Amino acid sequence: MEARKLGDTDQESTVVTFGAIALNWVEQEGANQMIEHALDHGVNHFDVAPQYGDAELKLGPKLRQHREEIFLGCKTQKREYDGARHKLERSLDRLGIDTINLYQVHGLEYEEELDTITGEGGALEAFREAKAEGLIDHIGLTSHGDPDLIMDAIDRIDDLETLMFPLNPVVMAKTDAEYDYEAVLKRANEEGLGTLIIKAFARGPWPSEAELPVEDRPYANWYEPVDTPEEMRERFNFVASQDVTSVVTPGDPKLVSMAFDAASRYEPMDEAAQRSLIEELRHEDSPVPEQLHH
Repeated sequence: MEARKLGDTDQESTVVTFGAIALNWVEQEGANQMIEHALDHGVNHFDVAPQYGDAELKLGPKLRQHREEIFLGCKTQKREYDGARHKLERSLDRLGIDTINLYQVHGLEYEEELDTITGEGGALEAFREAKAEGLIDHIGLTSHGDPDLIMDAIDRIDDLETLMFPLNPVVMAKTDAEYDYEAVLKRANEEGLGTLIIKAFARGPWPSEAELPVEDRPYANWYEPVDTPEEMRERFNFVASQDVTSVVTPGDPKLVSMAFDAASRYEPMDEAAQRSLIEELRHEDSPVPEQLHH
């Protein structure tokens, strides 16, 4: 499987990242199989978070067994020093490892959060201290919020090394600034940041609760995903053809294998085909930015 340089770091990440949130929906045996399946495909970049139920605990056994093969991203939603430090130590404990390769601010959504994170006694102080202690190797940020806010974070965090954000043809068909994740990608590349793409497989928001109650949704994703091998492959080829590092697999276990297959068979999509797909999806609803759908 193709690997790409993760920004200015020394890491070469596979063009697909295993989103370990999928482990939350399966038993330990199924989790072990899914992780082995990822490794069999050559996937070397995994991503997990405390918010993902018991995914950290289920990832632990195979992660420890294959520690040298896996570049692990983890994250925290805590915005202040104490909370971030506590969550980091808890994640290390739950995963049963000594070092997390990439530790990320999880789900940045509001300007005031960024003020807290970057201010005195903020989460970044905990990140930097942990990096100096060897508990983490790299600092990253994730967001499916406003592109302008992500740009602001790039300006204000001078030791940022990676960004995780949404990109897909539905979003790229929109012309409003609030959807301009392409500008985020361009800026990230100018700054030498690794780019990890979420929501690549999003078809659109789920129908309303009245039309389709949460418990009746066929997938665990918070957006409605494309779900055929052909569509998954088309979406993967589209997003991986942008100047990105890696595409994160969808959150539902039923879709993970299809995403690995798409990545294994990746073929760059030419510009005409990209434009055609964007045009086809121009009138679809976008499931991001998230705050528009609260």
